[in-house]
Amino acid sequence: MRGDARAWVRMPSGKRLDLLDPTPFDWDDADLALGLARTYRWGGHSAWPLPLSVAQHSLTVLQLRRDWAVQAGEVLAAEVELRELLHDAEEGLLGFDCISVLKPFLGEQFKELSRRLEDAVFLRYGLPHWTRDGHRIHKRADRLAAASEAVHVVGWSRDEVRQTLKIRSQPLDADPLHAVYGGQPWEPWPPSLACVRFLERLNELKQQL
Repeated sequence: MRGDARAWVRMPSGKRLDLLDPTPFDWDDADLALGLARTYRWGGHSAWPLPLSVAQHSLTVLQLRRDWAVQAGEVLAAEVELRELLHDAEEGLLGFDCISVLKPFLGEQFKELSRRLEDAVFLRYGLPHWTRDGHRIHKRADRLAAASEAVHVVGWSRDEVRQTLKIRSQPLDADPLHAVYGGQPWEPWPPSLACVRFLERLNELKQQL
């Protein structure tokens, strides 16, 4: 029971997001982009001066899906690309990316909170929920991104990725985002840059729907 306890947070835009009962109107796109750019993967641990943002990870997963489509001679629908970009959007609204080993200890209530936020995101952007095949391909990209980040960003060895993290995907050598944005491969972007690049891609895909 939530009683009279406050469960909302103020967004940079001034909007209020009720974390326990979110609606699609509780944030704007810039709020989401900034939240994802300031939310860090891998518990904030990094072998670089900066940790890796969820915003940059989301762009990596999207780019992997785009690269695979090109290799297969296909074109991804805008809604498929947007769903890839927003696959971790609830983490930006919550401001927290829980490392996988802790999730079982947070229980069903945390899972339900994340699900409500995800539902609000999908409703706001008019996205259908994952199909079985769509989610399978997405998880392949997500795990490949994670394996590669573990090696190139956090400093895990390839053996540790396979044996400790239990990720079967072979880490990439080439950074998928390097061909798009340049810079030092695998280097985490500053939050301000991650925010701008995520928001640009979000606006681009929204216009294509």
